[in-house]
This record gives sequence, structure tokens and C-alpha cells, in this order.
Amino acid sequence: MADVAVIGAQWGDEGKGKIVDWLSARADVVVRYQGGHNAGHTLVIGETVYKLSLLPSGVVREGCVGVIGSGVVVDPFALLAEIARIAEQGVSITPDNLMIAENATLILPVHQELDALREGASTGVKIGTTKRGIGPAYEDRAGRRALRVADLAHPESLPEKIENLLVHHNALRRGFGAADVNAKELLSKLIDVAPKVTPFMRPVWRELSALKSAGKRILFEGAQGVLLDVDHGTYPYVTSSNTVAGHAAAGSGLGPGAVGYVLGIVKAYTTRVGEGPFPTELTDDIGRRLGERGHEFGTVTGRQRRCGWFDAALVRQSLKISGVHGIALTKLDVLDGFEELKVCTGYRINGKDYDYLPAGAHNQAAAEPVYETMAGWSGSTERARSWADLPAEAVKYVRRIEEILETPIALVSTSPERDDVILMKDPFQD
Repeated sequence: MADVAVIGAQWGDEGKGKIVDWLSARADVVVRYQGGHNAGHTLVIGETVYKLSLLPSGVVREGCVGVIGSGVVVDPFALLAEIARIAEQGVSITPDNLMIAENATLILPVHQELDALREGASTGVKIGTTKRGIGPAYEDRAGRRALRVADLAHPESLPEKIENLLVHHNALRRGFGAADVNAKELLSKLIDVAPKVTPFMRPVWRELSALKSAGKRILFEGAQGVLLDVDHGTYPYVTSSNTVAGHAAAGSGLGPGAVGYVLGIVKAYTTRVGEGPFPTELTDDIGRRLGERGHEFGTVTGRQRRCGWFDAALVRQSLKISGVHGIALTKLDVLDGFEELKVCTGYRINGKDYDYLPAGAHNQAAAEPVYETMAGWSGSTERARSWADLPAEAVKYVRRIEEILETPIALVSTSPERDDVILMKDPFQD
């Protein structure tokens, strides 16, 4: 049995929640390895809808262990609030079914405040962040001044660590005209939250190594999408972590050989939240129709997503960067009823043709999509569970996408319901 990593191959919001939930029924352990509580995963199990941000999707399943790896930045206050919210839905989160890496970085209120100050400033690049402090927390981690989960177990060391942190942050805040952080107030909050968080703290790398040696099946759950990767995405309009599959090893503490199969989640059209280039964006009635049919609003923020035609050139780029073995194509049913569909196969930039999106922001902003037009279908793909249930034109669309992407499709999702899946390849079967 192969251990599986799930990544989004676009700008996030590809429907990873449903696919991870579907796979978690076959997994013993689900690991979050990067990102923070800006990720939004919606799970529909029977009649119950779970909206998760920081918790690994597996925690809503009995017998499945959830792991928050060292590559994740953890807001302890948001974590406890999410645990309480899930408890109201009948899911008990305890140290028996959730472990948090002791070396994971903490997101503090000062990080959220800095995020908001930057996004609200009259100058500088507006990234369109969720203002949850993810970026500033990663900055402090790289600057070696961050507080980590393990620090909560030693409250006597917190005053010195807070002072070191605030030397940096207060200087930035003064530049924005904001008051200095109240160190005593921050210390009090951390001392209060510490005994509620530290019971979940573990040497995750060691625990995962033992679980793998015991033959447990591990599912690595990515957040955001490859096009938001800090190195390989549409920089600077990206997140602050590596979202590619290769980071599953570093962000969990297992070696690169731990991932046997990489599943790329790909939406049958394209969406993006926030600022940044989007070559196939549609601001007309078709774009609005895609947004309405696909219920394109952020799980965490409620922000409306920008919508456009499927960008096969960009997805192909993402799949190769992440070494994807197979594709989970989602939201095919949203395209029901369109007379014709367009697929972007490349770009024209200043008179030159490209089969990929160059890294430079100037070129990305100038990219004009080169489209291939395909016939749509009048029948319904909703809730289909076999190829025979699909209209012929829908099958052609899926097969053409597979051909352009140069990667086999492992499964097709045809509704938000977990079991509405056409399966060609079980990722856990090596």
C-alpha cells in the first residue's frame, strides 16, 4: 500500500476537502504539513457538513489520527476555537486522535495585526491575504525569532522570547504609526492557552516514523495550491510556504521516500481568491455563471472567488513541478449546460507563444490565453459514479484534459457528496 500526498494543482479551492475525506476512509493517519488556518476544507459526511481550517480532515473519522506537522504555523487560539466548534457537531478531539509537532511555529495576535497593517497600508503590494498572520509567522520562523509549540511548555522562558520577538515587531509597527505591543498582555494570553495546547504536543517525526514502521497508511494533506507556492507560484501573490508535494517530507518530518503516490486535485474550470495574475479569468456572464453554479465563496473568509476557463497549460506546469502521479478532477458537474467550453493550452506574451507561464510578474500580467474550443453538453454529470453515466461530450472533455496535462486521471468527482466519484485508480493501491 502506498502512502499518498494530496495537493491542489491550481490556486487552491480545488475541492481537496472532499477528496481527502474520501481517501481518509482508507487511511489510518492524516497529516497536515504546511499552511495555517487560512486553509478551508469542507467535508460532507451524510447530512453533516464540517468546515475545517487547521485540523487535519481525518479527525472527523473515528479511528483516524490527525497530525499537525512542523511545517504548519499554528494559531493556538484558533485551534482551540475550532476544536470547540467541531465538538458541538459531536466530534471529540483529544490527544488520542490529534497530535501537534512540538517544533511547529506559533501564530500570535501580533502576526495578525501586522498582516492587517500591511494590507491596509496605502503603499506596497496588496497580496490579498486572509489577514490571519500566516505570512508574518513564517517570516519570524525564517528570522529565528518565532515562538514554537514547545515554548508553551516552559512559561518561564516566554518573557525573554517575547522580548526578542517584539524588538522586531515594534519597530515595524512604529513604521505604520501603530502602538507598541503590550508584552505583559501577550504573555498572559500565552500562559492561559498553554495548558490547553501542550497535551497535544509530540515529537511528530518520531511518532510518524513508528506509525509507518507499523504499516499504517498515511495521507499527507496539503493546503492552498501549487500556484500559491512561495517559490513556484505567481509570486508575489502567493502564500508564505511551499505548497508543492515535495514539502510533505520536510513539513511532516518523514523522509522524501515516505510519499508513494502524489494525487493532484484539479477543478474542471479555474478559480482564484485575492490579487494576482489570472490569464483565463472571465468577468462576464459566463464567469458569474461558473461562480454561482460552483458556489465559489471561500470556506474560511466567505470571499467571492474569481472564475475562468480551465487553464491546462498552467495546471500541466503545476503537475510536473509536484511530480503528480494522478489527477482527481472535481466539479465537473458545474459545467453542465454550457453550449461550448474553452481550454487554455498556452499563452501569447508580447507576440511570442509560450506553453508555460513564465516566472516574471510583467510577463504573467501580459499573458493572453490561447484557447481550444470544445463542445459542451446538455445532459447531467451530477452524481455520476461511472463513465456510462456521463454524456459523451463530458467524457471527451475529461479525456482531452488528461491528454493535454500529460497525466492520467485517477478519479472524477461529480458532486460535493463523498461517494459521488468515478474511480479509475485507487491512490492507496501501489
